[in-house]
Amino acid sequence: MAEGLSALGPFFAVSPRPPGTRPEPPWRLVSELTRPSAALRDRVGAVRATLAARGGLAVDAIEVRVAASAVHLGLAARFAAPALGAAVLGGRLDLRPDSLWWQDAAGGPVPLSVPAPGPGGGDLDGWAQALFGELLIPLTSAIAGLFGVSGRVLWGNVASGVNAAARQVARQRPELADAAWQAAGRLFACPPLRAERDPPGPAFRRTSCCLFYRLVPGDRSAVCGDCVLADRLG
Repeated sequence: MAEGLSALGPFFAVSPRPPGTRPEPPWRLVSELTRPSAALRDRVGAVRATLAARGGLAVDAIEVRVAASAVHLGLAARFAAPALGAAVLGGRLDLRPDSLWWQDAAGGPVPLSVPAPGPGGGDLDGWAQALFGELLIPLTSAIAGLFGVSGRVLWGNVASGVNAAARQVARQRPELADAAWQAAGRLFACPPLRAERDPPGPAFRRTSCCLFYRLVPGDRSAVCGDCVLADRLG
């Protein structure tokens, strides 16, 4: 299962470990990301500093909520991709925050450590509910509470991450494209994503903006391809 996920791309890759074991530092429990915590504040602060450095700006020139949205989008996509990939490949992952570990690495998808997955995909409804209930809803609530980012923006981030995961599976494994889009559709049927107008697919356009455009206002290159603003600035 782990090899199959890694073959789909870096956002899908996980490090399996024997069930019941705890990895050594620098691994940290994901549960610190699913509640308001110093870990979330520190990661948003680090991303804010990185965005400022890339633009040759002072840190104060980067809105905190833009950095917070960037962190949320990255983590939401990181959680959704292996979960969707495992379901499509016919396996299962233990997504409980007290079983899932991460490393606070700079740049790229954060490393994830999971108990070695077993065979059998189980019930897809149960998988979708676990992903939302254990990870995405608590993460989104924590980011919204700490940094004042609107729920509409944050759930748009989740939709974007889910769609991107399905698109990547379809690109890497064309024979699994239908299964990937069906799995994404099942996630879009969960209550937090039902406000999205478009179903998952290659032409998906989210109903909100991740706020990245505010890094370079008016610059079309700062607007993501699935952004609601893409047509307005096209």
